[in-house]
Amino acid sequence: MNLLRRPQGMNAFLVLQAGQFLSITGTGMARFALTLFAWEQTREATTLSLMAFFGFLPIIILSPIAGALVDRWNKKLTMAMSDLGAACASVFIFTMATTGQLEIWHLYLAVAVAGAFETFQFPAYSSAMSLMLKKDDYGRAAAIEGVFGQGAGIIAPILAGAIFGIVGLNGILFIDMATFSFAFAALLFIIVPNPPPSDKPEQRNSLLQDSVFGFRYIWGNKSLLGLQLIFFCGNFLFSIAATIMPAMILARTNSDEASLGFVNGAFGLGAVIGGLLMAWKGGPKPRIYGVVGGWVVSGIMNCILFGLVNGVVLWALVGGIGLVSLSFINGSNQAIWMSKVPPRLQGRVFSTRRLIAQVSSPIAMFIAGPLADCVFEPAMQPNGALAGALGGIFGTGAGAGMAVMTTFTGILLVVSVLGIFAIPAVRNVENLVEDHQESAENLVAA
Repeated sequence: MNLLRRPQGMNAFLVLQAGQFLSITGTGMARFALTLFAWEQTREATTLSLMAFFGFLPIIILSPIAGALVDRWNKKLTMAMSDLGAACASVFIFTMATTGQLEIWHLYLAVAVAGAFETFQFPAYSSAMSLMLKKDDYGRAAAIEGVFGQGAGIIAPILAGAIFGIVGLNGILFIDMATFSFAFAALLFIIVPNPPPSDKPEQRNSLLQDSVFGFRYIWGNKSLLGLQLIFFCGNFLFSIAATIMPAMILARTNSDEASLGFVNGAFGLGAVIGGLLMAWKGGPKPRIYGVVGGWVVSGIMNCILFGLVNGVVLWALVGGIGLVSLSFINGSNQAIWMSKVPPRLQGRVFSTRRLIAQVSSPIAMFIAGPLADCVFEPAMQPNGALAGALGGIFGTGAGAGMAVMTTFTGILLVVSVLGIFAIPAVRNVENLVEDHQESAENLVAA
């Protein structure tokens, strides 16, 4: 028996996930530490929102061409180069921090570089996942991915909050760099198939034509387009709340990083529980119910109630319960797309899909901080314009304005998602769009 036989199929997927778990944990710890660093430097929600904005900006700029290139390139090599690129951004931040030269604009630059490489990682990973697994495993695999990812979401802030005072920013950044090696080694070890060459006309298009192929594909299918509009609206509104959440907690707890880490850990725990439930049952059928139901639950718990309550325990409770829905949203949506779009087209289509779904997020991140700092926070001070009407519900002072923003964005989120779901073409997407018939057999291993 060859103990070093390279795994493939579901075994390869699990090895890949194990490596990603360690890498995501390290990255999460670094982001947590850098959030604390940025807050300590400026005490402004705008700084945190700009970090999120610059991280998402490359998705808007590069997604179309990234998808076209991923469909032409080796999937495994693309994922490896993406990991190395993100690692270089971490090395840059570590170097600046250890030499005492780290400034806020360095953070903006680093997250933008990491985001650029992640733009290639997502379609390559999603396409490879479709080729590695059987169709019946898509939903569970997406849930397992969520369990690993959100498990890292539990561990990362708790570990970072616990050791930040001991090892400092530099120590946590070093851990982040070390964990990249595990993800890279796991990727090199496994077998990642590539689809065989196709004689289809779209495979012979120019790079420019391939860059717009995903838009034409989705625009030509109103059911899939409507599904993406749910994410467009949901991500825009949820991103406003998520972007100001760390600043709101820090403002209301007198900059207690342990409290922020505890709440983030509860978020991760809820998401892991949701992932386990999704992996166990495979998610709701039809899967569109998992998408829409998850968004509604998240809007109520993570936005509406999260803004209404006050205190670390209550934030952790409602936020953790709300994040149970995350795996149902993403797992159900991923399973729908992986089943409907042929693997040879997924690089282009999935990049465009991500662009449509998340193009609203950078806008939300860009405006969330200024809205909080310049409008809602002043309005919810003891003598502010909204304090008389809303002070009895949200309180007044530091963080109250951000709480108002969080609740009202949640109300808009629930209304918009249910409104789109009411459209028959969206509600019946799984019946109206046929599954692809491309087989996972006879693929080229890499």
